[in-house]
Amino acid sequence: MKNSKIIRSRDLLLPFLGKTGEFNSITDVPGVLVGYKTLINKSKNIYTGCTAILPRGYNKKISTIWAGIFVLNGNGEMTGSHWINDAGYFSSPIIITNSHGIGISHHATTKWMINHYSNDFQTEDIWAMPVIAETYDGFINNINHLSLKEDDVMEALNNAKTGKLEEGNVGGGTGMVTYGLKGGTGTSSRIITIPYHSKKYTLGVLLQANNGKRSEFKIMGVPYPPPEVNNSLDNIDKGSIIIIIATDAPLLPVQLKRLAKRAALGISRNGTCANNGSGDIFLAFSTANENYINNIPIDDKNIEEEKQIQQINFLHDDLLNYFYEGVVQAVEEAVINAMVSAKPLPLLKNKDEYIPSIDHEIVKNISKVIRNPHTDANTQ
Repeated sequence: MKNSKIIRSRDLLLPFLGKTGEFNSITDVPGVLVGYKTLINKSKNIYTGCTAILPRGYNKKISTIWAGIFVLNGNGEMTGSHWINDAGYFSSPIIITNSHGIGISHHATTKWMINHYSNDFQTEDIWAMPVIAETYDGFINNINHLSLKEDDVMEALNNAKTGKLEEGNVGGGTGMVTYGLKGGTGTSSRIITIPYHSKKYTLGVLLQANNGKRSEFKIMGVPYPPPEVNNSLDNIDKGSIIIIIATDAPLLPVQLKRLAKRAALGISRNGTCANNGSGDIFLAFSTANENYINNIPIDDKNIEEEKQIQQINFLHDDLLNYFYEGVVQAVEEAVINAMVSAKPLPLLKNKDEYIPSIDHEIVKNISKVIRNPHTDANTQ
């Protein structure tokens, strides 16, 4: 969120399909805010942090957020997922961090919710069930140091903003590796236009990319050239990718789950086959139908009829095709955005060996190949 020039994939002339929102970010979805806490201490080999997503910003009333989850490969964690699968909603911020930061992030987010929604917690019989997700940064970060603290998570939650977002080595993505290159946090958005439909919708994604082998990596179908010198992570895929999809379109939980499934097609365009060691977990949520009051318990003492029978709006299933296309396009682009913005970092066990960042000149050459298929990406 700094004012300095942010280099993104479109700046390198990659012709991604689809119309983006103003910021080409998940924050294009009205009300969605994102906050980061980045922890870097070179002397202690600490390169980590957390990313906070507030689906409805700083609304003071806790509310239902319709959602769906899809797990492509389950070697990872996302808390609250069982209830989302059962009930189709959650009511909390989302935190993405490293594998050993799940516990403190859950604790801190629970405390934040109790404080922020103090009236609800004092007057209603409710409890916090935060959504916390992780990917493994232990190749770069001293993950066993347990560097992330309660105050760090609180800072990310309390400083969430709209607008342009930093990408790459920021927040939970600080120490992540993608396709043997430096990865991390990436985001993108699409404006969804439906023929003969008066309203346009926004769809945005934010992901924490830490997956894939170097030999798999492609950019818009063009293989990324092999390295002149191999690094020790080129052919290792023990990472994960967490993808959060947001939209302001009114969708049912089952429709959102189907949306989440399409994130798998987005990451496949970059080459991954979702290896055994990867936790590929995708969550889609809708900010529509905000006035649904499922969070207020109904019992014998509170049995008003308008609370017993409720209605929500949702789009016809046939219109989901426009959103499927948007998800695939935005996920594909967000992965490359994460890599384009990322900076090299040293390996934890061999500080003389760096995980390199993606080569911007190679990306520009690949963009020429895409625009002119007779061009050789390796000879430009």
